[in-house]
Amino acid sequence: MSTTQMMKGILDGCLLAIIKDNEVYGYELAEKMEKYGFDSLSEGTIYPLLIRMQKEELVSSTYKKSTAGPKRKYYSLTDKGEQELINFIERWDYVQSNVNRVINHEAK
Repeated sequence: MSTTQMMKGILDGCLLAIIKDNEVYGYELAEKMEKYGFDSLSEGTIYPLLIRMQKEELVSSTYKKSTAGPKRKYYSLTDKGEQELINFIERWDYVQSNVNRVINHEAK
């Protein structure tokens, strides 16, 4: 598995986690991800993920007025998206704990 493939799944989970807390628009997601350390992430990376997640019915969107120009497309989690986030967190915990055991040479 390439780093890109691995990051794609991780980014999906991270975006879902951010969207869970509040409705957000794409540029805002990019800013939040940068604050968490994903500084090489661009809107050009995030928007295709959002489009796919919307097609998979993990997120829904609505246009809202903006104080700074045209309407913005805000994303929120669907019930299916909330379940996918729970699944992601479970998978992440499993992988993270096992990788840490390998790195630290700690048998189960």
